[in-house]
Amino acid sequence: MSKLTSPSITIAFTERGASAITRGERGIVALVLKGTKQQSFKVVSEVDIPTGVLSEENEQYVKDALAGYTYSPKYVIVYVMQTGTDMAKPYKDMLQFFENEKFTYMAIPTVKTDSKVQEVATWVKKQRLEHNLVKAILPETAGDNEGVINWCSTLYRTKEKVLTPEQGTPRIAGLLAGTGLNVSGTYAVLRDFVDVNRFTKTEQDEAVGAGKLIAIWDGEKVKLNRAVTSLTTIEGKGDTFKKIKLVETMDMMEDDIRKSIADYYIGKFSNTYDNKCLLLTAINTYFMSLIDDELLNIGQCHIDVDSQRKWLKEQGKKVLLEDGKEKAVDDCSDTEIKRANTGSHVFLKAVVSLMDSIEDVDLRIAV
Repeated sequence: MSKLTSPSITIAFTERGASAITRGERGIVALVLKGTKQQSFKVVSEVDIPTGVLSEENEQYVKDALAGYTYSPKYVIVYVMQTGTDMAKPYKDMLQFFENEKFTYMAIPTVKTDSKVQEVATWVKKQRLEHNLVKAILPETAGDNEGVINWCSTLYRTKEKVLTPEQGTPRIAGLLAGTGLNVSGTYAVLRDFVDVNRFTKTEQDEAVGAGKLIAIWDGEKVKLNRAVTSLTTIEGKGDTFKKIKLVETMDMMEDDIRKSIADYYIGKFSNTYDNKCLLLTAINTYFMSLIDDELLNIGQCHIDVDSQRKWLKEQGKKVLLEDGKEKAVDDCSDTEIKRANTGSHVFLKAVVSLMDSIEDVDLRIAV
């Protein structure tokens, strides 16, 4: 007999291969600053920045986070850590605070100076394993994870005003949080900067391959290169997890489906076949909305017969059919397995095809 635990919702995305059997509140920035005392507050627009509370530099970081891209972030959660010689406790308290806050991208413009890059990267990875799908913009950090964005460019507000990679993280967090899900951050223009450290074409390609997000100068303006995560090791995943746009879509889907199941299904329906079909219909309707919004090309969910059959066999019992007769699991048809009593468990399987943005164009011109 298995040991009971809290109700569980397990949603996993896998890259479909040749042998594979196989919308919510986004755009929130968590901005972590340093100041004379610990405090936190929410900012929706520049008018919400409290007067006389932040230094001029910190106020500018908030404005950077609010700048966005196709739209402004939904809001910015500003968390100010009290400055001290030992930043161990302030960082610990800050990370504990954000475990219970909903946000999309975290930025800490002093994280490298504070020697806390790896601590934050490890925290992000742990949160994602626990289905808290947060991401962080970290300076020059080979995180090798879809939740870590490895920002590696120096930005120039003016010829004299230079932002190091760590100082530029609030602007990139705001840009990505303000990027519509049906577009990509690739080639997003940073109009508030006049220059960037230059890369050759070979260096640009190498940076992308190494999971580095960089800005480039195209001869007229500063813009992001291909919007990639820091993921480079794709074992168990795939190239899909290297693109920020696609990761954001997957995160949104998991958050939305998980929240809907928790709010409207867990403990609220008998686990009959008909009620499982109600849940299936809700998920498939959601997928259809994403297809209409051009976020998915294909999306379909159905009962996972193989997993349900396996679970029934593990119980060591025969399947009780609707006519009152019992039948060995191996002798049951797929339809009989679908209709079998599975206790409190619902086994589902979905196949989706994520819609990417136009980023690579081949044009042949005959003359």
